[in-house]
Amino acid sequence: MDQISIEFVLPTVAWGGVSPDVLQLEVAGNWTVEQVKAQVWLKAVTSNISPDFYERFSPDHCILLYQKKGNVCEIYDKHQVFQTLDCIRYWRALKKDVGRIQLVPRPQPSDEAMRYQRYLNYLIAYDVTDVSNVHDDELEFTRRKLLTPRRIELSNRDPQLYSMDPWVTRKPLPEHLLSKLSNSQILVVIHITTASQTIKVSVDDTPAQVLSSFFVKLANKRPLLGIPEDVCEADYVLRVCGREEYLYGDKPLQSFNWIRQCLKNGEEIHLVLETQPDPDLDLVHKEDWAQVDDCTGVAGTHEQLTIDEKDHERVFTISMWDCNRKFRVKVLGIDIPSLPKIPEFIVFIEASIFHGQQLLAQERTSSKTFNEEGRASTSRWFVGNNHRHRTPRESSYQDNTGGGGGSHDAKTKSRLLYYVNLLLIDHRSLLRQGEFILHMWKMPEKSEDSSSSSINADKLTSATNPDKASSMAVAILLDKYCYPVVLPKGRDVSRDAAAGGEEAEAGERGHREMPNHLKKQFEAIVATDPLNPLSPEDKELLWHFRHECMRDPRAYPKLLSSVRWGKQEDVLATHRLLERSSAWDSSGLDVGLAMQLLDCHYSDAQVRSMAVRKLETLEDDDVLRYLLQLVQAVKFEPYHDSALVRFLLKRALRSKRIGHFLFWFLRSEIAQSMHYQQRYAVLLEAYLRGCGEAMLRDYREQVEMTEALQKVTREMKAMCADKYDVTAQVVFQLRQKLETLQSSGLPESFRVPYDPGLRAGALMIEQCKVMASKKKPLWLQFKRADPTTLSKDPIGIIFKDGDDLRQDMLILQILLIMESIWETESLDLCLLPYGCISTGNRIGMIEIVKDATTIANIQQSVVGSTGAFKDEILYQWLRDKCVSEDKFQEAVEKFLYSCGGYCVATYVLGIGDRHNDNIMITESGNLFHIDFGHILGNYKSFMGINKEWVPFVLTPDFLYVMGTSGKKSSPHFQKFQDVCVKAYLALRHHTDLLIILFSMMLMTGMPQLTSKEDIEYIREALTVGRNEEEAQRHLLDQIEICREKGWMVQINWFVHLVLGIKQGVDKRST
Repeated sequence: MDQISIEFVLPTVAWGGVSPDVLQLEVAGNWTVEQVKAQVWLKAVTSNISPDFYERFSPDHCILLYQKKGNVCEIYDKHQVFQTLDCIRYWRALKKDVGRIQLVPRPQPSDEAMRYQRYLNYLIAYDVTDVSNVHDDELEFTRRKLLTPRRIELSNRDPQLYSMDPWVTRKPLPEHLLSKLSNSQILVVIHITTASQTIKVSVDDTPAQVLSSFFVKLANKRPLLGIPEDVCEADYVLRVCGREEYLYGDKPLQSFNWIRQCLKNGEEIHLVLETQPDPDLDLVHKEDWAQVDDCTGVAGTHEQLTIDEKDHERVFTISMWDCNRKFRVKVLGIDIPSLPKIPEFIVFIEASIFHGQQLLAQERTSSKTFNEEGRASTSRWFVGNNHRHRTPRESSYQDNTGGGGGSHDAKTKSRLLYYVNLLLIDHRSLLRQGEFILHMWKMPEKSEDSSSSSINADKLTSATNPDKASSMAVAILLDKYCYPVVLPKGRDVSRDAAAGGEEAEAGERGHREMPNHLKKQFEAIVATDPLNPLSPEDKELLWHFRHECMRDPRAYPKLLSSVRWGKQEDVLATHRLLERSSAWDSSGLDVGLAMQLLDCHYSDAQVRSMAVRKLETLEDDDVLRYLLQLVQAVKFEPYHDSALVRFLLKRALRSKRIGHFLFWFLRSEIAQSMHYQQRYAVLLEAYLRGCGEAMLRDYREQVEMTEALQKVTREMKAMCADKYDVTAQVVFQLRQKLETLQSSGLPESFRVPYDPGLRAGALMIEQCKVMASKKKPLWLQFKRADPTTLSKDPIGIIFKDGDDLRQDMLILQILLIMESIWETESLDLCLLPYGCISTGNRIGMIEIVKDATTIANIQQSVVGSTGAFKDEILYQWLRDKCVSEDKFQEAVEKFLYSCGGYCVATYVLGIGDRHNDNIMITESGNLFHIDFGHILGNYKSFMGINKEWVPFVLTPDFLYVMGTSGKKSSPHFQKFQDVCVKAYLALRHHTDLLIILFSMMLMTGMPQLTSKEDIEYIREALTVGRNEEEAQRHLLDQIEICREKGWMVQINWFVHLVLGIKQGVDKRST
């Protein structure tokens, strides 16, 4: 397509006329948008059209708009080649000979729009309009591009479904819950005003059928209940009493998570009859922006961009595949605001090119000295061994600056100190050219001493340090060209198909010739777990038989790890294979497999898009289950806009529950990770612009509450910073501050961040206190805000400032996943993953579990610290809490299952520092663990001695509850062993998933999760490589070790009780 006829509607009106000026222009297809505007401007000037306007303003004064299916779209990217625009394809599809584009003055934001933006920035805790720390326009570019998926999602959104957001699952009802039903029937209590009615319904009934049954039963009582005669069941919905949780839609009752929770806990199901909520409460603020062209940022094919066989005078943009020179960069110099206090401080530069974690090239300079102004000149070219045309799109240039003393003193030895990354190809697929000044980040502290496999996500960031005043800066020069250089999106279809045919033919021939001994080797490689490293020979074998790999989706991660991403032919061949293979899309959903392709080792956009395409089939319940890892995986995307970002945005805009947790996960990362603030802020803004006014109000209330509580917590910490004990005076001061807050500034109610179905009201100030631990968390009790609540218990929240709760969140999430794995085996191990959420930089909230206390409190309340040696105390406490023998036997049963669940879970996850103050029990016998500061075998030591003497906690007092002691057995203990073995074997079938979930959290900065060696613990705990019989024997051996060494744990607990009396402990009991 050489010439395109376009009619341009100008922003001016001819003198004395009413219609806008129009001119027609033959546009060269390889012109950029910027050149097109310049040509329109030039023709307007030479045609003497409104000379005052066109001579006074530049082409950048206007934007280009066109109509598509009733929508106004903006041609946004000034660098884009015109023939690659979506509008051109659209006009061709309509068989239009002449396109129509309107030029309008660039709109300025209104006062209302600016106020709204400030409001969003407050909720985000970051100013997304601040471009002072960017070296290109990717931030604004992405903000505009994400408008399109947002609008599409909003146009398809069902207002009623979004308003009520039913929390359902497609998984079949577990066997252990089915066994609690009588002929699939359940009793449901429906409340209306002050009356209630109990009806029997089937778990296969939909909410509409339940309403119909209810109205039939109450046909003669409508006037008494205040139900008008002219309304029917369709005008009402069912909501859970005391919760903002609706039973709505076409799913049966058994699919609703709340119903399942009630069945599991043996609780009555109480619902309230209400009119449907008003969908207008979820109205979205009107956008000022026009939708951008759908192909914005998309490059043309090589054939469209190549300079071969073209008149060079008509070339305006060239294909990067025509550039045969090697990549090179000149480091002009470095500048540091303040020199380290080291004599003869020297500096060196290490320049590298990476594709994900794959090193493509690296070179290091000789050492240079800083002058007195803190500058060092290193002006020299680094020449990579990669030709520029072979550079893959996601490649980044990494500049590491190291230094040290000039002497050979070990204390001042040279090491890497600072780093910065620059993507060689920008978000538009343009090769970067010219000079850049990049402000560098300090190297993560542990990198010097940690193992070679230690990874930190911060080192992957393409953002530069916003602290320009005190950060080291490096000035670099990239090669300049006469024209913009674009990485093509591929080759023309006809040529690509021919190449693909040759590939396929060669692949088939290779497949037929694969010897049997290589087949076995190939299958063995594919069967290994994700931590298993591939040897060069393995990679060569996988690549040679890549067509064989494409038939088995399990082989994809290993095949894609074998691709030489710095070799253009291999990359194109890989893309062709992925495009032509149907095995991936036709295979069943393997979440672990798809998630693996989203970790830091896979940077290719096509690979990552393929993984996201698989995750599209996840139901909301599973998106929530894996949301923590998916949010972290956004860090591994090379660019702000990606398939993963769009997936998260779409799912959050469909479900308020997903949106709620995405809000807090993103806001927490924005507060804690400067390296990815911009990326997370752009995604969060895109979500907030579509979530609706009701959700925005909820977020404002939660943020205001969090900020107020953080301020109070810090004031209380300042009052008693060096003291473990908390005096009555300190508690009095806290209550005074809370009283002042409540009367002057706190929201009347707010959604609880870790449980959005629950709304907390006023503080119950006389029940609030400062807890006796180092960080001085607040123990807070709130009234329930929902007037339909039947519970008399307050909402208990521990508010912490100073602790990173993300590790606790990870372990609690893994416990939920373990619970879902066990459910598929019809095992209910009564885990109690309490609510916990990070709401900012080292701040967050933890749920106070009602009717629960620590083992330490039980032991201490009877005979003081020697209670650690009294086996019968826990048994007696549980018996005292049960009103009947039947209740006691139920409590023992629940204790047995929950103890088994936590024994297996804490063993597999390597959870250490287990003592009687972080193991709790409810009055109904449910044992559970809290405070997960030591995981994956990173155990605490005292004076160099490991404090963990047993694989997991199974003390004599626990065994006493099961009716056994010493080496004796009992029916309960035998059942306990059987439960543990079943739970353990079930987890072994999901080893890869557990490894992948932890791997994706490797780069978060958690001190207990920094290298692959940490995750190796899981492989060892799950006895990877052994058969089921050996695994079963292994676990039973661990149980025996616990029985033999239980007395050692009791000594440890005794010491903890004695020290706890002196120092104070972080207790969750009143």
